[in-house]
Amino acid sequence: MSTPYPFTALVGQDDLRLALLLNAVSPAVGGVLVRGEKGTAKSTAVRALSALLPEVPVVAGCRFSCDPAAADPNCPDGPHESGGATARPARMVELPVGASEDRLVGALDIERALAEGVKAFEPGLLADAHRGILYVDEVNLLHDHLVDLLLDAAAMGASYVEREGVSVRHAARFLLVGTMNPEEGELRPQLLDRFGLTVEVAASRETDQRVEVVRRRLAYDDDPEGFAGRWAADEAALRDRVVAARALLPQVVLGDGALRQIAATCAAFEVDGMRADIVMARTATALAAWAGRTDVQSEDVRQAALLALPHRRRRNPFDAPGLDEDKLDETLEESRTDEGDDDPDGGGPDDGPGGGGGQPPAGEGPDSPESLDSPELPSQNQGSGTDEAPAPQEPAPAPAPGGAGEQQAVRAAEPFRTKMLSVPGIGEGAAGRRSRARTEHGRTTGSRRPQGALTKLHLAATVQAAAPHQKARGRSGTGLVVRRDDLRQATREGREGNLVLFVVDASGSMAARQRMSAVKGAVLSLLLDAYQRRDKVGLVTFRGTEAEVALPPTSSVDAAAARLESLPTGGRTPLAAGLLKAHDVLRVERLRDAARRPLVVVVTDGRATGGNSRARSASSEGWGRETGGPVTQAGRAARLFAAEGVASVVVDCESGYVRLGLAAQLAGELGGTAVTLDELRADSIAGLVKDVQGMNSPSRRAA
Repeated sequence: MSTPYPFTALVGQDDLRLALLLNAVSPAVGGVLVRGEKGTAKSTAVRALSALLPEVPVVAGCRFSCDPAAADPNCPDGPHESGGATARPARMVELPVGASEDRLVGALDIERALAEGVKAFEPGLLADAHRGILYVDEVNLLHDHLVDLLLDAAAMGASYVEREGVSVRHAARFLLVGTMNPEEGELRPQLLDRFGLTVEVAASRETDQRVEVVRRRLAYDDDPEGFAGRWAADEAALRDRVVAARALLPQVVLGDGALRQIAATCAAFEVDGMRADIVMARTATALAAWAGRTDVQSEDVRQAALLALPHRRRRNPFDAPGLDEDKLDETLEESRTDEGDDDPDGGGPDDGPGGGGGQPPAGEGPDSPESLDSPELPSQNQGSGTDEAPAPQEPAPAPAPGGAGEQQAVRAAEPFRTKMLSVPGIGEGAAGRRSRARTEHGRTTGSRRPQGALTKLHLAATVQAAAPHQKARGRSGTGLVVRRDDLRQATREGREGNLVLFVVDASGSMAARQRMSAVKGAVLSLLLDAYQRRDKVGLVTFRGTEAEVALPPTSSVDAAAARLESLPTGGRTPLAAGLLKAHDVLRVERLRDAARRPLVVVVTDGRATGGNSRARSASSEGWGRETGGPVTQAGRAARLFAAEGVASVVVDCESGYVRLGLAAQLAGELGGTAVTLDELRADSIAGLVKDVQGMNSPSRRAA
């Protein structure tokens, strides 16, 4: 086993280290979600935490790590007799993004259960992580059903496996830590709420601190054991402090004054539900114990709010997490009472070990265990508690050649709920909520022979396959003689996520401010729909004489929203260039993820004026009436999508009393369908849902 990087050797990342240590002191806080860019020591910090946890007493031979002092009466390996206790280090179990449900919760041996009537259960990662740490790297990329199972187990402290009438339950209490890069997509708000604390991390911009990070990492890579040995004393001191804080935790008193501040803060920031209040109370209590105190002070409440509330204030996926510290201070001041809060400012140097806010007295060096949460230490997380963490600053696209008359970007109109758009047929892509697909979860539609391990038994088909052979197999009792060849895997149909590629016209014909605001509002609404349906999204824009990929396919719809917001308009309409650029994006993405089916959404009024300056405009002659020029080029590009059977829809942005119907003609060339901005609304009077079903049919293409 490789030597982990020492926790005390980490440079900066004060909030991250403090949040992890608070959960080590009080696992009831509910875990940590670490958000940040790549290369910011997120995984290193989590893996280093396990070495600080005290050893765990377990029942000897129990695969579920039962506590000898309070053994689980429902343990599958029980009942346990007294004695036979042993101790082992706390485990750090990592859940891979591609893990199956059986790997997470465990698997039943269905063949033995049918043939022998025994509960042969193989524990999963939840059992391995019991009384330890369960670490999920890139938790935002984990399949939704696995996240649901994971968080349900974390909330209930137990894992349940129900399959074909066989039921197994075992304890599963663990410290849950998830890390994610927001650029790769967000978690659903209801899942964000299930993490107790959240921390935003970023690389330091201070030269000295970056130098120290590199120096220590190189030293560790050259000699891991020697490097760890140099930090062994600090590690032991910090481990002892965690043990002491755990022992002190039951004695900490959460007074009425502090409790009133917690309730007032959650109310002032309009967080949903009561989980935030409970998490803040547990966090403030842990902060007091970490500081060596038995009373919760105002500064503990403030620090708890900075860790527990930012991710709970998101109202939609385009909101950046953050907290207005001025408003927080004002709320705490207004709700401060004399009762139970003798020193609301967190005390001074005579407060005993730790001072306010869980901050202990400074040690000899900036990275000693005593200064892990000291405000004097330069932080690599310079904005985690500031007012509304700013969205990534996306540079505005450079003016395209020929982009005369360019106008500045306008704000999008208010988003709305859109109609359902889906891809025809049945796919096999990643689980989602848009189009029909063969999945591991959903309604049972049939059976097949298992390919590899059996995961979902089709009981009726298995019995039907085994029944004709009972006499030949010498069946004498009431039990069914089942062999491996009889087993049948259930085939199920659910929903998949698609690649929704937006091709947005940003030319002068779309540039009227009120019109472009409505167009951006429509695209923003479709992005919100893509987020809810677990799609990947991409954004291609065209104006002037060329097109550009404003955002390559990604799971981060908020990144697409940021690019859309800064999109300027003006110039001619190079529709063909936009379609060809989108075709190239799909070709590359098909090599990366062949199973994910695309849905192309073209947002335009249908005019094609870019390219050959001598060509007539589609606005004057219509589609298909030229022998060359922009219209013919766009028609050829559109027919590439139709030939490959790519699902597409055109959002018609034409307005006014006189409409040329050019977008509908473009939809015909694409082999897709067209909807107006009004028809795109789910509550519009247009009536029926605009599905893309049948849009590639011969009759539609002929039309």
